[in-house]
Amino acid sequence: MMRGMTTTERRRDAERTKAEILQVAQREFARKGYAGARVDEIAELMRTTKRMIYYYFSSKEQLFIAVLEKAYSEVRAVEQKVDVAHLAPVEAIRTLAELTFDHHDAHRDFIKLVAIENIHQAEHISKSPVLANLGTPVLDLIERILAAGKASGDFVTEADAVDVHMIISSFCFFRVSNAHTFGALFGRDMTAPENRARLRKMVGEMVVAYLRGAGAADVT
Repeated sequence: MMRGMTTTERRRDAERTKAEILQVAQREFARKGYAGARVDEIAELMRTTKRMIYYYFSSKEQLFIAVLEKAYSEVRAVEQKVDVAHLAPVEAIRTLAELTFDHHDAHRDFIKLVAIENIHQAEHISKSPVLANLGTPVLDLIERILAAGKASGDFVTEADAVDVHMIISSFCFFRVSNAHTFGALFGRDMTAPENRARLRKMVGEMVVAYLRGAGAADVT
C-alpha cells in the first residue's frame, strides 16, 4: 500500500483486494470442494501471499464462509428485484421463479458451493451471523405475494412460504446440479440452450398451477 493514500483510498484498495480474493476463492472452492481447495494455491492464482489472504480472512474456514456469504447475498439481491407492489400475484410469483432460474443458470458455481456445504451438513453456514438471517427476505417476499394472491382470489392453495421457495429452488437447483447424471441416464442435457426457454417457463407455470389449486382433491 502506497504512502500518502487517504483513508478512503486505503479502504477502497482493501475492499478491492478482498473482492478479488473472494472471486478466485469461490472458483477454487467450487472446483475442488472445501477439503480440496488450498489457500496457498488461491494465493498463487492471486499472485499474492497466503499471509495476505489470512490478513483479510484469518483462516481457510473464514474464507469459505465469506465465499458462501457472498454467493447467498447475490441470489437474495436477485430475488428482491421482484416488484410486488406493481405486479399482480400470478405475475409476481412467476417472475420470482424465472429470476431464480436465470440466476442459477448463470451462476453455476453457486450450485456447486451449496452442494459442497450440504456435504458438510451446513457446518459453515451455521457459523455465519450473516447467513443466519439471510433467508428471511425471500420468505417475506413470498409471504407478501401469497397474501396478495389470496386476497385477489388468484391463489386458493393454503401455501407455506418455505414450501413455495423449496418448489422453485429445487427445480432450478436440480437442473444444474444433476445435469451430468440426468444426461447419462436419460440422454437429455437439461442445461442445453435448446431446453432453456421451455424449462424456464415450466418452473413458473408449475408454481402458479400449484397455488391455483391444480391437482387438489375435489371436495364433495
